[in-house]
Amino acid sequence: MTRSSPYLLATRSGGKLRELEPLFAGAGIEVITLERAGIAESPDESGIEVFSSFEENALAKARYFHALCGLPTLADDSGLEVHALGGDPGVRSKRWSGRADLSGVALDEANNAGLLLALRGQRSRRARYVCVAALAGTRGELTRRGEVEGEILEEPRGAGGFGYDPLFFAAELEKTFGEASLQEKERVSHRGRAFRELLRAMRDG
Repeated sequence: MTRSSPYLLATRSGGKLRELEPLFAGAGIEVITLERAGIAESPDESGIEVFSSFEENALAKARYFHALCGLPTLADDSGLEVHALGGDPGVRSKRWSGRADLSGVALDEANNAGLLLALRGQRSRRARYVCVAALAGTRGELTRRGEVEGEILEEPRGAGGFGYDPLFFAAELEKTFGEASLQEKERVSHRGRAFRELLRAMRDG
């Protein structure tokens, strides 16, 4: 599929950019980051993902940034659902620890510590990562969902990935996302699956 203008990849997460940019490059689709588009971070962004579903949050983000720049915009919302916690952290995965004063690795560590505390004494540690990828533009909107099953370990393994990756043991890889290479993770990850399905839908449309 060819276009005269690139797509905006609406995320400020370095981890997501490392995973997604090669995927779009391999598909022959030009994407630009928020930084390259000159879209400075705004306090308003904290109020975008306030919905109760990944679908609503992903579309809200795509619509917000599309309205700012006019480019067709790709965004996602993703998180971890833990069976014993009734699906939590879910859409609150990034905010699970309640530490609004933290970011980056420090926030990841606080979220992981909170998850391990919440699971203490639980027999089931089944979990799944979920991602909904969204596209918003003048030609319409699309969403596609991706999931990967696994379980939460009692201690982190591996220094790769981000978020809950060192705790998430992916059944298909027989290792944690923290231990997996970028290529291994992309092959089975919730985010890779969601965006590959979105790319197929974009081509078919």
